[in-house]
Amino acid sequence: MSTPLTPPEPEREQSASELIGAALGGAARRAGLDPAESGATHKVVWSAIGGWRGILESVLPSLAFVVLFTISPEPLILSLGVSVGIAAVFTIVRLVQKSPPSAAIGGLVAAGAAAALALFTGRGVDNFVPGLITNAVYGTAMLVSALIGWSLIGLAAGFLMGDGTAWRGDRRKRRAFLWLGIAWAALFFARLAVQLPLYLADEVAVLGTLKLIMGLPLFAPLIAVTWLVVRALYPRTPDAGARAES
Repeated sequence: MSTPLTPPEPEREQSASELIGAALGGAARRAGLDPAESGATHKVVWSAIGGWRGILESVLPSLAFVVLFTISPEPLILSLGVSVGIAAVFTIVRLVQKSPPSAAIGGLVAAGAAAALALFTGRGVDNFVPGLITNAVYGTAMLVSALIGWSLIGLAAGFLMGDGTAWRGDRRKRRAFLWLGIAWAALFFARLAVQLPLYLADEVAVLGTLKLIMGLPLFAPLIAVTWLVVRALYPRTPDAGARAES
């Protein structure tokens, strides 16, 4: 008499928090922010910002726009075209070298959208509108998620460390991710608080300069703090370290 085959159990659908954590954690890992890996803090931060190439891709398009617009506000298409052109060159170089183009493509799309808006309105200062919106959205998402106990930082770290959402049951981790989320929200809101009045006052040169100053120089230290905190919450065991080094 044959034994009836037991049908395989259906795969459990991932929850929204797991999907978000996987997406955030995957993005962090691709950026070089994997607390499970060994490495000095400065090397991790350097990898996260993309090294010299990442710095140039982040700074040069905006810098070119500010300098050219300050020298010659008209025609507006000149400063905008050079800015978008520089972003396009970085993207093409990455594609030719077959290196991950996501950062450069993101910068190109952002620069193109900002330039299109500025050309549509005829106001150079509108080139900064997408950045203002981004800071508002990111700041709100970071703050709300942290306050309701589902910190986006925690979701990303939980995915990277194989912890899933179990960190929510650990008071120490939950508190740490709460404050990290608030710190990231404070960064985005600080940018918004400084830059929005300058946008409303139509101060293109000052706004562009402060945008650069409040970009990587503030982003990099917070990346370092976040990485150190997550590493402290998930200490690597000697066996894990030996496996990583072998």
